[in-house]
Amino acid sequence: MDGGARRQIPIVCPGHSRPLSEVAYCPHATPNPQAVGDHFLLISGCHDKLPMLRCGRSGNWIGTFEGHKGAVWSAKLNEDGTKAITGSGDFSAKLWDAITGDNLATYEHKHIVKSVEFIKHGAWVATGGQEKILRVYDVTSIEKSTPLFEMMCDEGIRKIVEIPDRPFVTVVTGDTAGNIVVWNVETQTRVATMSVDRAGVMDMEASRGGQILTVAAGSKVYFFDTTSWTLVFDVSMPITFTAEGGASLHPTLDRFIAGGSDTWVRVFAYEGGKGKELECHKGHHGPVRCLRYAPNGESFATGSEDGTIRVWQTDLSSVHATSVSLE
Repeated sequence: MDGGARRQIPIVCPGHSRPLSEVAYCPHATPNPQAVGDHFLLISGCHDKLPMLRCGRSGNWIGTFEGHKGAVWSAKLNEDGTKAITGSGDFSAKLWDAITGDNLATYEHKHIVKSVEFIKHGAWVATGGQEKILRVYDVTSIEKSTPLFEMMCDEGIRKIVEIPDRPFVTVVTGDTAGNIVVWNVETQTRVATMSVDRAGVMDMEASRGGQILTVAAGSKVYFFDTTSWTLVFDVSMPITFTAEGGASLHPTLDRFIAGGSDTWVRVFAYEGGKGKELECHKGHHGPVRCLRYAPNGESFATGSEDGTIRVWQTDLSSVHATSVSLE
């Protein structure tokens, strides 16, 4: 670890009573005249059946979405933070009004829903899980609970992400056998297929305007160029992602974070050092199950088996603050 990295005392966000399954920010930080700096939201999924909404900067609790009868495996917000979608072990996905907390729609499935995602600028949601079916629903017609599209997958789906601003609605699935499949949703066809560790995809994130797909699987983090669907490089980790964990690429700086089979939260160099460890933070009392950078990159949230979320500040002293162009 770089000796210049400072020791951090993170913001601790209690409230959950079981292991965390996902933390996700509202994709865009939006100016708020009553807030200091940018205002954005953080949602969490947890095995306690109660997804929660928080202020992304302070970690302060805003509300809880009540209604699921099983572990919530996935939770996401739309672009402006007005709606939420959650996927659960109760064989359902639920659409929520993120302002009032009301349940707007329930999409019934025949098995556990492991991943959900808003797509097409929030007009649709995609769901997937152990049924091995990628489903897409139109959330602008809440009374319609039947899917617009259904795509059969080879294995159970663990993660779904959208690649934005493409000529067609592009969704990527990561499955339990390590397959990464790129889908044209509107034609329900496969565009590309890549493979990683056979232990399966544990986490997946599209970042930097959708230009980079970050994948955590086995004991490696993989980075794919989404314009050509080729591997940029992969990095061997001091942890594994076989049971939990993930990785997140900083929006602009030359670094990424990863956590998994132990209690440490690590920061690594991206292209400039290709996996050199820059920071290692202690705070959680159980394995790190999920983590994400905030949309402005100034902090990142981690969720653990210990039932807490911790918000850490980005340490600019640990690496040269080299930014990348997103144009």
